[in-house]
Parts: sequence; structure tokens; C-alpha cells
Amino acid sequence: MLKRFFHLLLKLFVSFLLISVIWVVVYKFIPVPLTATMIMNSIANIGSEDPVIWSKDWKSISKISPQYVKAVIASEDQKFNDHSGFDVEAIKKAFESNSKNSKKLKGGSTISQQTAKNAFLWQGRSWVRKGLEAYFTVLIEIIWGKKRIMEVYLNIAEMGNGIYGVEAASQAYFGKSADKINKSEAALVAAILPSPKRYSAKSPGPYVRKRQRWISGQMNNVSWDYEK
Repeated sequence: MLKRFFHLLLKLFVSFLLISVIWVVVYKFIPVPLTATMIMNSIANIGSEDPVIWSKDWKSISKISPQYVKAVIASEDQKFNDHSGFDVEAIKKAFESNSKNSKKLKGGSTISQQTAKNAFLWQGRSWVRKGLEAYFTVLIEIIWGKKRIMEVYLNIAEMGNGIYGVEAASQAYFGKSADKINKSEAALVAAILPSPKRYSAKSPGPYVRKRQRWISGQMNNVSWDYEK
């Protein structure tokens, strides 16, 4: 009986590995159609007096302003070009900060980790999800590479209430496509990413403007190799 149980567990584990690898390979070549965040936000919005309609339009990275790339790297993950999916120093600092103040948790996630979470998983802070996030992060770093990771991130990240990806954000906030965005506009969108439902790029307050200026300055130090 015990032997049969372990055999079943082994079959399930191998099946998970196979399915997950195939899933990642498929998403290397096709646009990510939807995410758990989009689904959960839509479910949470059922019955609302002001229903939110999805706004999402996939754009290849060649049709996205390089300013967006530099802005999100400057804002979210300045070691993106150099790490292999994880910023150990940032994770350590976040752990130390959270151990001192459990009410105001900080994250140490890289863009690679955020992309893995957004594309394949759900929101949350459970150890199970974090473990799966690490697993998918390794897979996309190996199978996708930096260019595809950035392309997927810029297309599925939540950038406002019902707004997903830089094309939808560009149209909603500036009335133009993502390839026409300038440095200041890209920095403004990046400034709201830590909490896109709380902060607005359409009517930014003092905090968002302050972050925008900081990100704009940091963008001068960011490089991006599209062929990497």
C-alpha cells in the first residue's frame, strides 16, 4: 500500500514537471492570454456598481519604447541584466526588514520572479506559492532568457485598475501607443507599479511624482541589451 502511494506521488511529480516545462516552452512563443490575477480581479469585481473591463493588448518588445524597459528596471530590479533570476542581497534585506516589522512587509522579488508569478501563479505570500515561484523563475531564466522575460512582464503586469501591460497603460494614461512613450511618461507608469490600484498615473499625487523623478534619474544608469 505504501509502495503504491509513493509510486503515485512519483507519477504526479513527474507529470507536474513535464506539464510545467511544456507550459513554459509554449509561452516562450505565444502571447500569455490571461493570468490568475486578471481572473481573480474579475471575480472580485462581480456585482460591483462600477465594473472594470479588462484592457490588455499584447505588443512585441520591438514595438515597446525602450524607455519602458529602462523605467521598470530602474524602479523594480536594477540588477535584472546581471542576476540569474534572484537578487540574493535584496531578498536578505527584505527578510531582515520583515522580521523586524511583520505589519509592513517588503518584497525582494526580481522582475523574473514577478513575471513567473504573474504568468503562472496566483497572488499571495504562502510558502507553497513562493516555492513554485522560485521553480518557475528558474525555468523562464533558462528557457526564455532576459528579452522574453521582459517582454512578458511588460505585457501582463497590472498597471492600473483593469489595466494590464504597457500598451493598455499608454492608451489609458497618455492616449498613445507604447512605442511613442517618452522617458518621463515611462517613469510615471513605473512609479505606480508597487501598488497600481492605490496610485494613479492619470492623476498622480506628490508621492507618485517624487517616485517618478527618482526613477527618471535612475534610468540614466540603466542599460539594456535587446539581444541578450
